[in-house]
Amino acid sequence: MELIQQLVEKLGINEDQAKGGAGVIFNMAKEKLGEADFGEVANAVPGIDEMMSAAPESGFLAKAVGSVTSMFGEKGGSLGGMAGVASGFSKLDLKSDMIGKFAPEILSFVQSKGGDSVRQILANVLK
Repeated sequence: MELIQQLVEKLGINEDQAKGGAGVIFNMAKEKLGEADFGEVANAVPGIDEMMSAAPESGFLAKAVGSVTSMFGEKGGSLGGMAGVASGFSKLDLKSDMIGKFAPEILSFVQSKGGDSVRQILANVLK
């Protein structure tokens, strides 16, 4: 998969980490986006289902933080989403600072495949 190779080469990680890390980010996006918006992202990313299934499950803490933040009115809670991403990255032996390295690579890839509008949809959930 093109995105996985790009992540491996640019970030110096292995293929499992690249696939799982991208999957964690796409799973979070799916949780936060409506079906139509996520469908646009999914259509732009070849192999997205395989990446999403390679992602480790979010930890209990991430789910708890997401529940608490959603009680305060945030849909899904950005704090909960990022806690889930950090938890998933940790299970892949990736430090949380890698999230900031994955995001621009994934956004660039999505833009190259789906254009500015699809990039913006994904960028909104990665804030």
